[in-house]
Amino acid sequence: MEPTEDAQKATAEARPPAPAEAPATSEEPTAADTDEAPGDAEEPDASAEPDAGGEPGAVEGSESSAAEGSESSAAPGASDGSGSSDGSGAGEEPGAAEGADASEAPSASDEPDASAGSGAAEEPGAAGEAAGGAGGDGTADAAAAPELSDAQAELAAQRELRARIEARKAEKEGTVASGAKLSGTAADLLAAVRAVEGGAASGSTFYETPEPAPRRPAPEAAPAPTVRPPAPERASAPAPGTTAAVREVLAKGGAPEALAGRVAAALGENAAAALGEDPWQLLAVPGVRPEQADGFARALLGAACGPGDPRRTVALTVWLLERAALQGHTALEIQAVRAGLAGHGVPDPEEAVETAVSEAAVLVFQEEETAEPEPDEDGEPAEEPERPAADEPASPVLLGLDRYALAEESLADGLARLVKTATAEPWEGSELERAAGAHGLVLHTGGEASRAEPVALAEAARARGLRALVAVHGDAGRSALGDAGAAAVTVGGLLSGAAGPGRDEDGAFALDLLVVLDAPQLDVETAAMLVESLPDGCRLVLSGDPEVLGAPGAGRVFTDALAARVCPRIASRLPDPGPLGELVSGIGVGELNQVEAPGKEVVIVPVRDAGEAVHRTVQLVADSVPRAIGIPSEQTQVVTVGHGGSAGTRALNAALKQRLNPGPGRFGGYDPGDRVAYAPAPGRTVTGTVLSADAEGLRLRCGDEGVLVPKEQVEATLRHGWALTAHQAAGTRWPAVVVVLPGDAAGGLSRPWVYTAFGRAERHLSVVHGVDQALARAVAEGVAPERTTRLRPLLEGLLATPEE
Repeated sequence: MEPTEDAQKATAEARPPAPAEAPATSEEPTAADTDEAPGDAEEPDASAEPDAGGEPGAVEGSESSAAEGSESSAAPGASDGSGSSDGSGAGEEPGAAEGADASEAPSASDEPDASAGSGAAEEPGAAGEAAGGAGGDGTADAAAAPELSDAQAELAAQRELRARIEARKAEKEGTVASGAKLSGTAADLLAAVRAVEGGAASGSTFYETPEPAPRRPAPEAAPAPTVRPPAPERASAPAPGTTAAVREVLAKGGAPEALAGRVAAALGENAAAALGEDPWQLLAVPGVRPEQADGFARALLGAACGPGDPRRTVALTVWLLERAALQGHTALEIQAVRAGLAGHGVPDPEEAVETAVSEAAVLVFQEEETAEPEPDEDGEPAEEPERPAADEPASPVLLGLDRYALAEESLADGLARLVKTATAEPWEGSELERAAGAHGLVLHTGGEASRAEPVALAEAARARGLRALVAVHGDAGRSALGDAGAAAVTVGGLLSGAAGPGRDEDGAFALDLLVVLDAPQLDVETAAMLVESLPDGCRLVLSGDPEVLGAPGAGRVFTDALAARVCPRIASRLPDPGPLGELVSGIGVGELNQVEAPGKEVVIVPVRDAGEAVHRTVQLVADSVPRAIGIPSEQTQVVTVGHGGSAGTRALNAALKQRLNPGPGRFGGYDPGDRVAYAPAPGRTVTGTVLSADAEGLRLRCGDEGVLVPKEQVEATLRHGWALTAHQAAGTRWPAVVVVLPGDAAGGLSRPWVYTAFGRAERHLSVVHGVDQALARAVAEGVAPERTTRLRPLLEGLLATPEE
């Protein structure tokens, strides 16, 4: 996808839909009251994949099922547990969740999802009444432009907005070198890109980035005129003729005709001709695997195609990088790409990479590393730092896609602009207030309790007469702020124009200070659009907990900004209160402590296998927590390892629906009252409730907003939401949370996953524990996989002098 289209999608996004004493024993369920969860025989793949995000919209990978062997679980932190845990963790890629499709899902791994909890309490009980769904009605607002349709007005507004942004960027002066120290093959690849693009194509912008400079005068005291682009209820669907032509090509190649709509959406108006000339472009459709595209190509081309066909190798290179983006990477080391190509039967991976680069399908980078000079015996720095040999590059050669390269370059440029254009002012007050007064960019870290500090900063800024705004990850984040949440907006609502101050005539927000909570959930493309939209002189405060799982999209914006050390970093000293705060804080430093929970704040439910885990989870949500804790079922969220497996989200959602809202699923598998997870855009999941259905689609209630999901998008963007993965749940909290850890989750546990899952609970946490001592080991030793990104060196290059 071209960067302009992606930016348009981000900005055009619609308004977001947005303990009593328990028995001392944990008795086994009888055959009569055990809820059998459906199996996963329909899994398209037998490989296990760790979860990392999972919103509906991409077909999910398969995961290993839980073994049915006997297990013995001890409370977390205990040393006397015996037994064995089965299998390895399974889950899914970031930004991907289930959607029924005839094609197989990609097999990818990312941040592992699995954990169990600590505490000194037992299951609250086993009686109560199932809670019903929510009611109400409403649809997303859509502003209509005069004499134009919604779609036409939206496209025009977004074109104008993006054109203004690009025009301002083109006026900047100076360059920042990137990729200037290549040698050998890397230098050849870079030369190939520049030769093909002739210095004029978009790829050149990733090697020379303009230095930020003031783009326009500081905002006047009077409020600027606002331009609110309309927020249409639905995205424009491919033309019927395009879809029909694609269906014919698919049928000729033996591919499922049900893919026609998705192929047309991915490849555009000329999808049929493009697919006929290059069948491997089928890999651009989420969920299609290389072996499926190979079969389709053989059916269309016959003996004219082979494993080394340049069309195949280029498509595979792009597919590997797209798949890596689902795991959070914005780029991959060139050796990793070559290894991936070799694994798919490409005879000459090195030549394949060169072809992909020469055709500008991918870009090549080598960030410049500045080595610190070693001090001499007198403590003085040496005159010259040691230089690497010519055949040993100082940093690895990376390959990336232009959309993520553009986003990282633009984000780094925008953050540097804010740092350089802010006017230092002597603000009195807290440490955070003083830092925000003196700097254009401030990073604030802390747990849930610390969220009050940046909110207080925004209130103090308003008292100074400044235009200040607080943005949160989702609607639930606003509710958690109490009275202050009324003035907060979601990041999605702010970018779409559905909430916030709107934009001035230059496309910038009319703001002097923007505070972003849940900053670790910002992916690089969203962060780039946000920073691009801030005016010169505006102050930006990014606040969040660096211990939680990263964004479900590509990039690690908050982590990279912290590591770059180019702005003040204020660490909160406010501890999270109560037994839950004590438990989660300990996990953050690698300790799984037993905590006193007199009010049943933390409850451990040992299980022996996945079937019992499903049964106990349903029992907790429907009966025990409402009866013993007083929290109704609709305020209890289940968090589990991944989407597949015997105790993944699909199995748990099926069992929970049967208990809490049974029905035939007459509206595309859904009934009024069903809890759902809705993904309006990749990397963003919101929870809601089904209200009704009509000829236009499915109507939901997401937070305070009514949302219409067109019927052609239901399959791709919706799934049941009683159970979520930790990545989907990040950035949101619920009064009660049930964390499910079947035996096959042990191999996928990590400290960030446990920290994130346990930290979703506000008042009560139940842990369905079947992983024995693997939990304590994961908290002490488990580290989530690193993401390969470019933002840190870009920031260090633009802002060479750290501001501590």
